Amino acid sequence: MKLTVPQIIAAAQSPDAAPLVMVTAYDYPGAQHAQNAGVDLILVGDSLGNVVLGYDSTAPVRLTDIAHHARAARRGAPDTFLITDLPFGTYQTGVQDAMRSAVYLIQETGADAVKMEGSSPEVLEATRTLTRNGVPVMGHVGLLPQTATAQGGMKVQGRDEASAKQVLDAALSVQEAGAFAVVLEAIPARLARVVSERLQIPTIGIGAGPYCKGQVLVTHDLLGVYEGQHKKIAKRYAEVGQISTQAIREYAAEVRGGQFPAKENSFVIKDDVLDKLY
Repeated sequence: MKLTVPQIIAAAQSPDAAPLVMVTAYDYPGAQHAQNAGVDLILVGDSLGNVVLGYDSTAPVRLTDIAHHARAARRGAPDTFLITDLPFGTYQTGVQDAMRSAVYLIQETGADAVKMEGSSPEVLEATRTLTRNGVPVMGHVGLLPQTATAQGGMKVQGRDEASAKQVLDAALSVQEAGAFAVVLEAIPARLARVVSERLQIPTIGIGAGPYCKGQVLVTHDLLGVYEGQHKKIAKRYAEVGQISTQAIREYAAEVRGGQFPAKENSFVIKDDVLDKLY
């Protein structure tokens, strides 16, 4: 059964609850595989810009891109709680834009919640407005990929006293604004533990150590879709990229060598039907 927001929050408050499991999905088969595997949450993240669309950052991802992929993911996983990212520029410009973007995604895709990065006054006000109007919001603090350039690049956050306090304050502010959960990205494990202990909502870690109330990975990273790309924040559970390349290589060799298609891959026609064509 699909989780509800109260059940997700309860996971943070129960010492006996198993950590929440979240993965990304961007299409029908990916979401179907995730649901069949029994994950708790699926995120249609703007990371699709990097791993699906080939951009070098998430900044070019548009609202229509998220909607397109989220519709497919929803069809693949109708019984799993599904969150969609609000892309860069769709919510930082004011509450009306944030509300309009969130309602569009929920109506267009059937998503259960949206996610926003950061804790700026604009983001916090948008979070308050959305949650007051029945739109569940997941927060995101620490490394913020949409605006990583302003943070000095894709680097670990919260290593010194000032930035560690900034991460903690950001998480507390997001919770106070009404978020039902918050992603902690690329922060030291012990800082994530402090944040997780201080919050009443679940913390979902990515590169934030083992003390969070849940974990999220980009599916393409855990499956090894890209050969040779190993990330510290991820663990590869398969080498799908190598398997895929090898399979296509074998197919190409059989086509060029005349082994494919074979008799069992071909259809037949009766001789008398064929004779009438001559």
